[in-house]
Amino acid sequence: MIMPKRLVFDGSQRSQEINLANSGSDSATYAISIVQYKMTESGNFEEITVPEEEQRFATDFLRYYPRQVVLGPNEAQTVRLQLTRTGNLEQGEYRSHIYFRAVEKQTALGEEDPNEAEGISINIKTVFGISIPVIIRQGASTTAIELSELELNRDPENPVLSLVLNRTGNMSVYGELSVQHISPEGLKTEIGKVKGLAVYTPNTKRDFAFELRNTREVDLNSGILEISYSGENGETFAKTNYDLK
Repeated sequence: MIMPKRLVFDGSQRSQEINLANSGSDSATYAISIVQYKMTESGNFEEITVPEEEQRFATDFLRYYPRQVVLGPNEAQTVRLQLTRTGNLEQGEYRSHIYFRAVEKQTALGEEDPNEAEGISINIKTVFGISIPVIIRQGASTTAIELSELELNRDPENPVLSLVLNRTGNMSVYGELSVQHISPEGLKTEIGKVKGLAVYTPNTKRDFAFELRNTREVDLNSGILEISYSGENGETFAKTNYDLK
């Protein structure tokens, strides 16, 4: 378990903390490192080593410790991140991801596995890891969002709304997408909500689709859908309507 799920340095802090907790029933070791990702237009992440055009890594301006932690069952550890050498930062946003990887326990040399059969055997082990973005922002944001290409699949069982989030400006956005059905009589019913939806720099668009809920309570052939995208502090980034007629 990791809290929070993202860190943003916006000029008001020089250091922040991440709480890493082992919710398992056995002790675990976690290696901590910094990795770089780009976001695809579909919202997936791909690891990279060289920044894309207009993308800046935060690595050179971050110090973090410890680099490895050992946690017993239900134990927690604080990982501290500090800004460094930020005096000459250009205006805009810098992003890297801090990566927590579970370190596999090593079998003692010469120790035999009682379950191992004679002959050739293959041992596949899963290594668990999770990363969270660390963002440094310098200067005022010029970012704006527009919602476009709305399309509704009116499948009676699984209605799906698809759209494109278009980003302009110098910083990324992170927030909540909500959908309300407004009947011809003006009755509002929330039928969709997605939290933690981001468009990271340098991406200028993100394709997104999600299944609506509570649609049995409304008529998707009349009225309108009001779609809004809001920030963590409640500010509205974008709002648009979709006519159901």
